[in-house]
Amino acid sequence: MLKAGVFGVGHLGKFHINNWMEIEDVKLIGFYDPDDNNAFEANEKYGLKRYKDASLLMDDCDIVDIVAPTTVHHELCKMAILKSRHVFVEKPLANTMSEAKEIVKLAKEANVKFQVGHVERFNPALLAVKDYDLRPMFIEVHRLAQFNPRGTDVSVILDLMIHDIDIILSLVKSNVKNVFANGVNVLSDTPDIANVRIEFDNGCVANLTSSRISMKKMRKMRLFQKDAYVSIDFLDKKTEIIKYKSPGDKDVFEFDIDTNFGKKTIAISAPVIKENNAIKMELQSFTDAIINNKATPVTEIDGYRAMEVAHQILDKINRNRIL
Repeated sequence: MLKAGVFGVGHLGKFHINNWMEIEDVKLIGFYDPDDNNAFEANEKYGLKRYKDASLLMDDCDIVDIVAPTTVHHELCKMAILKSRHVFVEKPLANTMSEAKEIVKLAKEANVKFQVGHVERFNPALLAVKDYDLRPMFIEVHRLAQFNPRGTDVSVILDLMIHDIDIILSLVKSNVKNVFANGVNVLSDTPDIANVRIEFDNGCVANLTSSRISMKKMRKMRLFQKDAYVSIDFLDKKTEIIKYKSPGDKDVFEFDIDTNFGKKTIAISAPVIKENNAIKMELQSFTDAIINNKATPVTEIDGYRAMEVAHQILDKINRNRIL
């Protein structure tokens, strides 16, 4: 039985507690949070032991689940890795690139399992196309959210857009060539809305728009590749594939069109969406990686690469302001 401790029991931390309690092979032994209000609520609701020393909780557990503010990710990750504990840390991996780089180095040297909480990787709308041959050459993304002061300790890039950056990097098997970005501070001290263009060495282009001051919510990604268009709605959990029909296609809506190459049949399909609890699924996958000694689905390297692109975007936004 693996013993787990949660570090940070605010809004998201409580979701983690709920899900750890449902995962077999794991026993949640306690939590650490310096905020007395958070700690009181968690203790009252779950009856878990509160540790007032993060180091002591790490000594007693196998799994360190860090759901604390980004500013303390490095400190807690480093402490856990040096104690040879397996680490799950919420995105972004760290507050600065130098901190992220040290975490990656330490995790490799310690040979521990490490996973970054890019929960959209486990969204059922994305999982519905995991077996489809995705080779996007143009990507369009809109991630819009209503304003919430709770998330403004980091920019909209590190708060919202980083989800899409991580997914795009996992889909496009090529290095980033150029980044163009503009962003505006509206209701906070960091960019609240941003538009970004990422160009890859293989010719793929990704356009991303993220806002946390929208009147409506939206989380959509559209992938365009040769002979196919894929639409993924992360919010409404819907996926659609439009492409030329192939002999193996079943349960599709089809119609014919005239092209310069003769008549073609278009097939529209909606892959089956299997409802899931994305947070529980990511924590379960982390547990499975430990038990079966296999790679985690979102490694510290993945977290680092997403942060690297996010910080390139922030640098471009800052330069544009100076100009």
